[in-house]
Amino acid sequence: MFKRLCVLAAIAMLAACNSMSLYNPQAGGSRIEGTPGKGVIYVVRTRPDMSYLSAPIMLDDRMIGSTYAGTYYRLEVDPGRHRISGYSADNGAITLDVQPDRIYFVQHTVSGSWRATNPHSFFSMMDEARARAALASAISAAG
Repeated sequence: MFKRLCVLAAIAMLAACNSMSLYNPQAGGSRIEGTPGKGVIYVVRTRPDMSYLSAPIMLDDRMIGSTYAGTYYRLEVDPGRHRISGYSADNGAITLDVQPDRIYFVQHTVSGSWRATNPHSFFSMMDEARARAALASAISAAG
């Protein structure tokens, strides 16, 4: 019985490792790519972060999802002005003038704790080298 449990645990751990690689297209040195005619925005929340709280974010008043430390979103958008912001009481925001065929990197930093349970977002532009380093160990929040 114990041997079967060990085998099942090993299979579960291997399955978890395999699913992690599916969620992380940058793992193993994969390329960060643009989309012809569109702008691509990577919203990256680095690890460690100022908070362990999840933080819902929006793109142009449309809910994208929540970030956690060590996660990212890849957003394909039409050229033009776009606003990435926190949700509800979280008033952090950044506005980008997106050009076609370009890639943008935005760092999402969150503050909050068990005492201040509402997250507060800070958004800033990241240089490409720093963003690529952060994306190498990040997991897609989009799943």
